[in-house]
Amino acid sequence: MSGGTGTAPDVVAEAARRRTFAVISHPDAGKSTLTEALALHAAVIGEAGAVHGKS
Repeated sequence: MSGGTGTAPDVVAEAARRRTFAVISHPDAGKSTLTEALALHAAVIGEAGAVHGKS
């Protein structure tokens, strides 16, 4: 989809192709933990480890 004036069916079809998302938040908000939980739930990884903050 180029430009910015696609029709609704074009937008829906293009959105269905997307597999990327971004998590944007405060540096200590748990992005790594969330990403790991999503990967575990999607069976991309087999085991989740512990994610610890800086001491």
